[in-house]
Amino acid sequence: MAKKATGRPAIHLTDRALRDIASIEAYSIEQFGKRVASKYIDKLESGINYIAENPSLLREETPFHRSLRFYRVEKHLLVCETAIDTRVIILTVLHASMDVPSRLAELEPSLKAEVEMLAKWLRDAQK
Repeated sequence: MAKKATGRPAIHLTDRALRDIASIEAYSIEQFGKRVASKYIDKLESGINYIAENPSLLREETPFHRSLRFYRVEKHLLVCETAIDTRVIILTVLHASMDVPSRLAELEPSLKAEVEMLAKWLRDAQK
């Protein structure tokens, strides 16, 4: 998924982030029903669109790499990479109650590989 509009950065979601959102939706349907799940997913999508329009709202957290940024939507954190051009890459979506440093350390090898693959794809697409 990529979104681009004049004057705002492109937003890209990794496969991991897309799987996270699908898992959140499935869990929400199971626990709260389709109507509640649909509203929650709408809020996540609105959050993604909001940071596309206002990337300065992404927060840097000092214990993490300086290219990582975070944005909270309800009970979830959008974990973003901002090091590639003017793009915002949503790496993963984590529940705020998780041990975020441990979970990111666990995911780091696969997230790094996804970002590298996406960066290559974006470079090739610009040629």
